Amino acid sequence: MPPAKKRARSYDPARTRAAVFAQLGHVRDAVRGLTPEQLALPTRLDGWTVRELVAHIGMAVTAVHRALELPAPPKPTATVVEWAFSTAARAADVADFTRGLAAGHPDLDAYLTEVEESLRALLDEHPGTRLLDTGAGALSLDDCLVTRTVELVVHTDDLHAAVPGLEIPYDRQALAAATRLLADALAVKAPGGSTEVRIPPYAVVQCVEGPRHTRGTPPNVVETDPLTWIRLATGRLAWKTAVEEARVGASGGRADLDGLLPLMA
Repeated sequence: MPPAKKRARSYDPARTRAAVFAQLGHVRDAVRGLTPEQLALPTRLDGWTVRELVAHIGMAVTAVHRALELPAPPKPTATVVEWAFSTAARAADVADFTRGLAAGHPDLDAYLTEVEESLRALLDEHPGTRLLDTGAGALSLDDCLVTRTVELVVHTDDLHAAVPGLEIPYDRQALAAATRLLADALAVKAPGGSTEVRIPPYAVVQCVEGPRHTRGTPPNVVETDPLTWIRLATGRLAWKTAVEEARVGASGGRADLDGLLPLMA
């Protein structure tokens, strides 16, 4: 008898919306204090300055705006997890759009404030069930907002890496949603039950083909913290480096995830 299909994880829409606004607000507060020299610093994203990275964060949020301008698709055709695998194909177009935005919005604080205010108005106008045509397929507005937590958390971390001494808080719910989405993406990419991946306090998933563990201590365990996991899943950190630096604990013959990462590029 085939194993039962795993039920998709659900996200609380009200908490997700609050998380998006909270993390966007944290970024805006930090950007307000950046000097022209800091905005000109390079980032770990190929060819992007801090200014361009901030513009991209605004663009990532206004993906919701652009999708709402299009007719609603007739039915859902994608899941939140599938979105994680769709981003690489759009990388070149995103880079060009980002540079244009940065050039056209010299006042980044005003730009991010406008992004936040317009998003609030749109969410008041449209129900969470409204379908959006995204690069991954047709997703509900509520599901699309879950993907925005990944964008916001990942790029907050990029800002930390680019600007020495910069401190931007992570909204707990945004970090939780981003961690869970990317953990579930691993389980989809490498289905199975031989390996348990633990990312406390937010996620535990089973993955990798092999003998399924049912009780007691799993023979194959990977454990790490949320930010390390997000860096691994998005290509900001190499698996071997994370293991060598003890940022990841991996035990068992099926606990090597090197060939499965990154999940997003």
